[in-house]
Amino acid sequence: MFGAGVLPAHAAGAPEGAAGGPVRYGPAGMTVHLVGAGPGDPELLTVRAVALLRRAEVVVTDRPSSDPIADLAPADAERILVGKRPGAPALEQDELDALLVELGRSGREVVRLKSGDPFVAARGGEEALALAAAGVPFTVVPGVSAGLAAPAFAGIPVHVRQRSRVVTVLAGNTDPEYPGEVDWDALARLGGTIVVLTGRSRIRRIAGWLLAAGMAPDTPVAAISAASRTGEQQTIRGTLEALPPRLAPPVTFVIGDVAAIDLDWFAGGEARTVAETGSVAPLAPRGAAPGRAPAAPGAPRAASVPRASADPAPAAPDPGPQGPDAPGPRASATLDAEGPRAHP
Repeated sequence: MFGAGVLPAHAAGAPEGAAGGPVRYGPAGMTVHLVGAGPGDPELLTVRAVALLRRAEVVVTDRPSSDPIADLAPADAERILVGKRPGAPALEQDELDALLVELGRSGREVVRLKSGDPFVAARGGEEALALAAAGVPFTVVPGVSAGLAAPAFAGIPVHVRQRSRVVTVLAGNTDPEYPGEVDWDALARLGGTIVVLTGRSRIRRIAGWLLAAGMAPDTPVAAISAASRTGEQQTIRGTLEALPPRLAPPVTFVIGDVAAIDLDWFAGGEARTVAETGSVAPLAPRGAAPGRAPAAPGAPRAASVPRASADPAPAAPDPGPQGPDAPGPRASATLDAEGPRAHP
């Protein structure tokens, strides 16, 4: 938690502008702030996020794990939990949008906390669109997305010039509102680093689609649970054909050559391999021929699918993606349930 001297003095109130006055990123009378909460550690919040929380009158969160961050708000601030909780389901997105509009019109200072960054696999974009359509002013405070923070805390640089030039962030879950299926052939051919968010329950299917599209079976895969949380973070490394076993949420997956790197700088986490934990097998998509994924309706497909290769790297396999459990580029809704676990 933040202590004296950790942040600039003005973080206790409004951030100061060049003339010493409060910085305004939106119109006067602002009431709703979509604030990125980062990967979970309060010390990774931006200075502006802390300042807004410390003067908030209402804090809207998705899950109890955000409590250490929400605790930065005044003790008398109203707390509203909109995610799934004991005895009650999560609010539907349209209900949540309506709630934010109502709160925005109340004239109170509202902080809507979003895991990671509000606009990266967090539905903050939908909430901003709803506020804009209702004429409710709002601001956006970017946060550190788990898509970058989780690999960093696991000692995995998503960009290493000699190994990966491209980083793709994929929402691994399914959702009927997604505009279409992922073009797995194109993703496998692209190579580089694939980061999977919200894909904890779909990683075996995602691996199956990538393998069917031609990605190498020995492509490194890392699963990172509770990134940045001292004493809780776990990282397990495997491959597309021997996937890390299921971890507690939230989980971020990294697929590609860089997933095999372990810089081992964060003392608060535990790192293991599937040789120590056991592994799970990928699930082949129905109707897939070797080296080729079946085309999704409306998705363009090349005449042939070459083996996917990563950016040049010395004696390293091609990159491939895997997924965590927060909302992100979602896998096809036609994928079926995961099968039994396989052990080495």
